[in-house]
Amino acid sequence: MIYADLTVILPELVIVVFAMVALMWAVFRGKDKEAPMLFWLTAILLAAMGAWIGLAPEGTQTAFNGAFINDGFARFSKVIVLFSAAIVLFMSQEYLKRNKLLQFEFPILIAFAVVGMMMMISAGDLMALYMGLELQSLSLYVIAAFRRDSVRSTEAGLKYFVLGALSSGLLLYGASLIYGYAGTTTFTGIAAAAGHDGLSLGLLIGLVFMLTGMAFKVSAVPFHMWTPDVYEGSPTPVTAFFATAPKAAAMAMMARVMFDAFGGATHDWTQIIALLAVLSMFLGAIAGIGQKDIKRLMAYSSISHMGFALLGLAAGTEQGLQAMLIYMAIYVTMNIGVFAFILNMERDGRSVTEISALNMYSRVEPLRAAALLVLMFSLAGIPPLVGFFGKFYVLQAAINAGLVWVAIAGVIASVIGAFYYLRIVYLMYFGEPREALDGTMPAFHWAALMATAFVMLAGVVNLFGVETLAGAAAATLLK
Repeated sequence: MIYADLTVILPELVIVVFAMVALMWAVFRGKDKEAPMLFWLTAILLAAMGAWIGLAPEGTQTAFNGAFINDGFARFSKVIVLFSAAIVLFMSQEYLKRNKLLQFEFPILIAFAVVGMMMMISAGDLMALYMGLELQSLSLYVIAAFRRDSVRSTEAGLKYFVLGALSSGLLLYGASLIYGYAGTTTFTGIAAAAGHDGLSLGLLIGLVFMLTGMAFKVSAVPFHMWTPDVYEGSPTPVTAFFATAPKAAAMAMMARVMFDAFGGATHDWTQIIALLAVLSMFLGAIAGIGQKDIKRLMAYSSISHMGFALLGLAAGTEQGLQAMLIYMAIYVTMNIGVFAFILNMERDGRSVTEISALNMYSRVEPLRAAALLVLMFSLAGIPPLVGFFGKFYVLQAAINAGLVWVAIAGVIASVIGAFYYLRIVYLMYFGEPREALDGTMPAFHWAALMATAFVMLAGVVNLFGVETLAGAAAATLLK
């Protein structure tokens, strides 16, 4: 039995063993001397695990009496998390080296965070979910404050820790209420206790508390308050990581809880998620307009985009779940490209994050400016770029589920939010001439920027098969 369980969790086990061995090896070998090698090894391992999971045979396996579920939905979400984490690690090394932050702890913390995310995605039990969530959170608290000599980075880590602890407490309180009223912590047992006639008051209150904790992890309004400060204060590679893998993992975790544990009571929770979606879309769209720092702008962009992803989840249908998975795959790809650019915004060897620094950038680097233009148009949801189809799928799912008013709100919010994406494009091509950015772009960063821009253009043909894969993943969760 134990051997069978271990084979199901083998990818997670490999990453955990690697991280622990790497930690001891780096400590005894001379700490930061091993940092460059650890970056490469960790990134290659994460990418290899992503390929392993992506090529795994179809089917559903469970481990530890249902506490861990390995199904098509988990595999799809884990591939997004693993590949995005690997790419961010590849991109981070040069920036951290330039800013004297190249320390061996960074890739190890990323590896532990990824294992926590994988556990969140596959959790079939409230205790397993909480363990995965805390493993991820503890690692993220540390890397948010990774620049120890920076007041802003330390403040970002402290804010994230305090608010994260609060959200974890709310989630844990909700889980304890659900256990008290359902008599079990397994999702299958909770689903049986919930039934199809509506939730009892105790279960409903427990669900609300759990949703509050999970909404914090996806930066949904009104639990978004940590996001702008943490995005701005953290080192840019950390911000790039926050904007990709953890968001995909948290959305997958929320979908797992909603459909596996409360799938028979969709009418009880779709209204709550629809409200979170509308608030997030509008606040992210409106508050981002006045931002002058590109990292804070990407924070509000993230809030708005998580609102659109929640819109697919709020539909409470297989189509909505498929739309959410498609949206997250597109969102993560766009953010990787944008942060490949932001990581190299420099002037005289100093990192620059002011949006005004992009004035007339197209004259200095026309190809990079064109790639960023494509990504900004895609983030704004302008057709025929892939970002438009992400929004189209979630809006279509919401309309088919009867959430017409939410879909209309989403269209309005998208139009409002397009302003700050188009403003960046305007500055690059028509802004006031000023001292240009002079940061060089390493080959991998350049490749990531160009590849993601190409995907936004070429993906309009068939989304590279993501639509089919997401549909199959959604179907396995709703079996």
